[in-house]
Amino acid sequence: MSKRSWLSVSVVAVLVFCLTASGVAAAEIPLFKGQTVYVPVYSNVIAGPREVPIHLSNTLIIRNTDLHSPIQVTLADYYDTKGHLIKSYYQKPVTLAPLETVYIYLSDRDQEGGVGANFLIRWNAAKKVNKPIIECVMVGSAGRAFVSPSQEVEEDTK
Repeated sequence: MSKRSWLSVSVVAVLVFCLTASGVAAAEIPLFKGQTVYVPVYSNVIAGPREVPIHLSNTLIIRNTDLHSPIQVTLADYYDTKGHLIKSYYQKPVTLAPLETVYIYLSDRDQEGGVGANFLIRWNAAKKVNKPIIECVMVGSAGRAFVSPSQEVEEDTK
């Protein structure tokens, strides 16, 4: 084999190794033992030149995506636009079996939260698991719907 051929084979081998190694690393799914997440909720949105509020119904959905392990939801607190607690939904931890889903429904008549309402959700598990999907689905009277995803937050920011 000539030097040129050997060099070409070597370069290809290194590229294949790098692509495979990075592909494996990218395919790894992180596991968690718990999180606190913030979920935006829109009781209403403001529309039009007269700034008319459009009332929305909201469904906060928590999906345990782990195939084998349960998770516990230990906190589901609903806050208004000014950050004041409106309601704590779970007085005791709620256990979700593998692939189970729970939800909290807020009617479009419930306008206490306002435009900047949100949920703070805390969950944990006995061992590292796939993190749940936590989101809010909002639906308006015209049937239009949109989804607000959650974002992990750090509670200890003092």
